[in-house]
Amino acid sequence: MIINQIKGIYNSLTKREKKVADYIIERADDVIHYSITELANWAEVSETTVYRVIKKLGFNGYQDFKISLAKELSEPVFETVETEQDIFSNLYNKICKSLSLINQNLDKDLLNRVAERILASKKLIFFGVGRSFPVALDSSLKFAALGFSAMAYSDPHMQVIVGAGLTSEDTVISISHSGFIRDVFKSTQVAKDAGAFTIAITSGVNSPLSKISDIVIYTTPSDPSENEFTHDRIGEMYMIEILYNLVVSKKFTDKHFNKLKNVIEPKKFQ
Repeated sequence: MIINQIKGIYNSLTKREKKVADYIIERADDVIHYSITELANWAEVSETTVYRVIKKLGFNGYQDFKISLAKELSEPVFETVETEQDIFSNLYNKICKSLSLINQNLDKDLLNRVAERILASKKLIFFGVGRSFPVALDSSLKFAALGFSAMAYSDPHMQVIVGAGLTSEDTVISISHSGFIRDVFKSTQVAKDAGAFTIAITSGVNSPLSKISDIVIYTTPSDPSENEFTHDRIGEMYMIEILYNLVVSKKFTDKHFNKLKNVIEPKKFQ
C-alpha cells in the first residue's frame, strides 16, 4: 500500500523528498491526475526529486506509480464508526485502522519462520528503549512463561554487554517504532556481530535498524504530521501477540498452561 509505504520510509527521506511525500499523503486524489512535472511544481521541488521518491518506493517509473496509486484509492477503505468525533471514537478508529492495515499486509510465511527460529533459540533477548521497552519487557515475560530463557534490556550498556556474549544459537528481537534509535541500532549490531540471529519489529522502512537485521517485521507507520510522543505501540504489541500464539500453537498444550495455573493459584486471594 503506497500511502502506508510512504509513511514507512518518511524518516529516511531528505528534506526536499519529504515535501513530495507530504503532498502525496495529503492530496493523493489529485496526484493521480498529475504529470511528474505538475507534481514537482505543486510540491515545489525538481522532477529529479520526485523521481528519487518514486524509485525509493520501488517503482521503475512515474506512470507505474500513478497506476498503482489509482488502484489503491479505488479499493474499499476501513470504515470508521459514525459517531461524534471525540477523543474516544478518534482513538478507537485510529487503532482499528492501524490493525486493519497490518492485517492486510501480514507476511504469514515470514512470521512462521520467526516462530520456528524462536523455538530453536537457546536464549531469547529483547532490546527496546524509551516507550518501546514496556513492549519488550512484556514480550520477555510471555516467552519466559513458556519456559524460554527470555530477558528484556533497556539500558544501552547492558544491551551491548549481553549482546557481545551471544552466539548463533541465540535470537535478539529489537523493538523500535521508528527504527532510527541509535542505541537499539548499535546494540543489535553488536549482537549480530557476535553471531546472534537478529529480528527487528519496526515501522521504519529503510531505517538503520531494518538494514542490519536478519529479518524485519513491519508494523503500521505513524502519520508524519503526528508528534512522535503520540505514536502508539499497538502494531508492535500485535506482532508480538501473533508470534507468541504461533509458538504456542506449534509446541505447547493445555497441560503446560494448567501447570502454570496451578503454580499461580496459591498467590491469589480466594
